[in-house]
Amino acid sequence: MSHSLDLLMFAALIAAILTGFPVSFAIAGVAILFAYLGWMLGVMDITLLGATGQRVFGLLSNQVLIAIPLFILMGAILEKSRIAEELLDTMGRLFGSLRGGLGISVVLVGALLAASTGIVGATVIAMGLIALPTMLRTGYDPRVASGIVCTAGTLGQIIPPSTLLIILADVMSNAYQQAQYAQGKFSIEALPVGPFVAAALLPGLALAALSLVYILVRGALRPQDMPPAALAGGRPERAEILGAIVPPVMLIVAVLGAVLGGIADPTEAASVGAIGALLMAGMRMGGPRRLILAGAIALIALAVLAGAFPVRLQRSDLSAGAYLVGGVYILLTLIGVAGVLSALKAVILRGVARETVRSTMEMTAMIFATILAAGMFSLVFIGLGGEERVAEILKGMPGGPTGALLFCMAFVFVLGFFLDFVEISVIVLPLIAPTLIVMGHEPIWLGVLLAINLQTSFLTPPFGFSLFYLRGAAPPEVTTGHIYRGVMPFICLQIVGMAIVWLAPSIATWLPKALY
Repeated sequence: MSHSLDLLMFAALIAAILTGFPVSFAIAGVAILFAYLGWMLGVMDITLLGATGQRVFGLLSNQVLIAIPLFILMGAILEKSRIAEELLDTMGRLFGSLRGGLGISVVLVGALLAASTGIVGATVIAMGLIALPTMLRTGYDPRVASGIVCTAGTLGQIIPPSTLLIILADVMSNAYQQAQYAQGKFSIEALPVGPFVAAALLPGLALAALSLVYILVRGALRPQDMPPAALAGGRPERAEILGAIVPPVMLIVAVLGAVLGGIADPTEAASVGAIGALLMAGMRMGGPRRLILAGAIALIALAVLAGAFPVRLQRSDLSAGAYLVGGVYILLTLIGVAGVLSALKAVILRGVARETVRSTMEMTAMIFATILAAGMFSLVFIGLGGEERVAEILKGMPGGPTGALLFCMAFVFVLGFFLDFVEISVIVLPLIAPTLIVMGHEPIWLGVLLAINLQTSFLTPPFGFSLFYLRGAAPPEVTTGHIYRGVMPFICLQIVGMAIVWLAPSIATWLPKALY
């Protein structure tokens, strides 16, 4: 028994999570239990738990992970201010007259919301409340409608920016450094977040394209499943379409452009996104449109000009022109602050700010508590010899590096039936990723493959989170069986997407190489 404690520990973790006990407490409780069990059996040094404090400090001071609450805040603002609802209504009226048109609009809106929020729960619930009843009234098969809504909402995990990519980038960076140590390299290279975000962009769009092709083909072959819709309000005018689409697209360009262009790190880009979402919500909530718009333009101009013509007012050798430019920058800052404060006032008066902050705090606390508990779990698992066992299993796989990667992908896929992406990312991936990198797999390409695989965990029954989100938001006539059967084709599409990235690695590696 003492030689199998690491395997028993992993089995106990899955069992504890399946009981429904809060995840972070289940992970930490299993870790402490097996730490003392290993100590009593003489197979673990209990002083290893002393490193927990260092891991907590390292997590809370991690500059990359600070971006997570800011991205969550951005998504919560867009959800609570009903900007997503307006976008979905406009796109539905635009494509509704086509066979499968409502499905197309849901996937397109899901991709846009994914690139501007990255929060699966918010997107699935919003579409479940807004789009699903409309699709059912139009005559859509409940299975097809449920599958489309779940899949469109889940795109938020692979299309950057997203919390999954931020967590995964940090995990893969640490794994890359461990692999270099294992290879005897003393000049360690880090894996920046920017290339990882760039690598996920094209595969994410490819997954959205696969879903669109499937909807078009199914609409042609089985038109009774997805009939055309004549929605109230008629076809939207061009100005209405631009008004609904342009603000989210500008927000996407601001956030992704800042990261991919090397102008800002993910945390700074996330703060830009949160301010942008606040300005959009302020205009939507009835704030002074001219002042908020002027503030947005002033902040954009300030970012561009200050980057092109930086001025350091504390220097004593500045010319009169430099002081004039500095004065312009100060004026732009004041206009921007006035616009932000006006938007914030409008959001507070409508009661949106309180809901937004509460939602952000709850989700952030859940993610960080899970990561903290997972750090304790991995310490004990390593102390019980689990890391060496995992490395031996992977190296002993038939087929060499390809066989080991295939086994790991299948293992992560199966775990996705029972565990959340956060638990898999911070518990399982740190154990398998260093060995896979040592075996010769390119880390960024490997990370994208794992990201697609982890995204699938939101759709796989019985514990896929998107399924739970939709079950809570769906009308009574949509059963759990409808939802489970509806996502099956889209799970197969996710597997096809993984196969495409596996067979054509340039889809994931071309953009990072071109930009960096």
